[in-house]
Amino acid sequence: MKKAVVLVLDGVGIGEMPDAADYGDSGSDTLGNTARAVGGLNLPNLQNMGLGNIHPISGIEPVNSPIASWGKLSEMSKGKDSTTGHWEMMGLVSSVAMPTFPSGFPTAFIDEFSLACGHVILGNEVASGTEIIQRLGEEQIDTEGLIVYTSADSVFQIAAHESAVSVDELYRCCEIARRMLVPPDLGVSRVIARPFIGEAGRYTRTAHRKDFSVSPPGETLLDKLAEKGIAVTGVGKIDDLFNHRSITTEHTANNSQGMNLLLEKIRISAGGFIFANFCDFDSKWGHRNDYKGFAQGLVDVDCWIPKLLRSLNREDLLIITADHGNDPTTPSTDHSREFVPLLVYSPGFSGLSLGTRSTFSDIACTLTEFFQAGGNFPGRSFLKEVQHDIQ
Repeated sequence: MKKAVVLVLDGVGIGEMPDAADYGDSGSDTLGNTARAVGGLNLPNLQNMGLGNIHPISGIEPVNSPIASWGKLSEMSKGKDSTTGHWEMMGLVSSVAMPTFPSGFPTAFIDEFSLACGHVILGNEVASGTEIIQRLGEEQIDTEGLIVYTSADSVFQIAAHESAVSVDELYRCCEIARRMLVPPDLGVSRVIARPFIGEAGRYTRTAHRKDFSVSPPGETLLDKLAEKGIAVTGVGKIDDLFNHRSITTEHTANNSQGMNLLLEKIRISAGGFIFANFCDFDSKWGHRNDYKGFAQGLVDVDCWIPKLLRSLNREDLLIITADHGNDPTTPSTDHSREFVPLLVYSPGFSGLSLGTRSTFSDIACTLTEFFQAGGNFPGRSFLKEVQHDIQ
């Protein structure tokens, strides 16, 4: 049976959208600015797929005959969050941005949450996750409390040292917060567990991060595929973003694990949909303004791309894209409102320009047609354009 693979390079945007200024993101260009910052990128395999045909990127020139079809996707939803972006890819457009808390969460809510979970709450501010654990880590250990912080994104993050608050206890507290943070006023996109380890001044976050997302308020392509009995497999944090509805995923600690696991899932697949997220671009490099790490991560993925392409059969479909931007060269350490790249590969078919698409949901429309799943989502399928030689 045929299979479709969607690979999300988390945070790898490709230039500011027209409304970027509304989000404080004027000038953001994750790929373009990263390339300029390192004196040009060398990504020959992604270049051969058409990455340089989408947008000017130093070191990645356009090619005459890309092996993949190329374009970029506009986000129709309000916001620039991972949850919003992935939902829209699966056909659910969010007309109202999820709430953010630039002054921290209401004191009355924090008091109620403290009582419900049984821990002292520290922080309750907008902060960098790596900075706040250095500043409040000792107090957190001494009190066995919880460090609560947020960002410009719609998140409620809870950090605790694993020696003071066990990972299971931290997850329990996150589940309590998730139940309490209800739409519309407090309906944050994600509650995120952020356990850390180490000594004072040298605390580091662990791989036990876990996201607790709000449930999708409408039907997604994942729901339609489940109704049709079409296999759905996830790699990375995908299931967290859909609150585990209609998808189960195997989580990974880093991009390297994600690459190995995705190839294994493709190898053993008897057909269906494989949905993968490589999160290091966002969590390790974008949020920390590490443009050198970001660039090296792109090189690592590019070196792996030939293995991915060789794993596909003639009737299979591969889509490489992103969920938002996270420009590591700007003063902001948060997500950025950007177009995202669209590279679509089907073995045996030459590439062509797909232009600028009006919504991420074009992916859902394409996969609906690919699997004949019968969904009715915003946007327009590009399947016939990609597989233009099929008779």
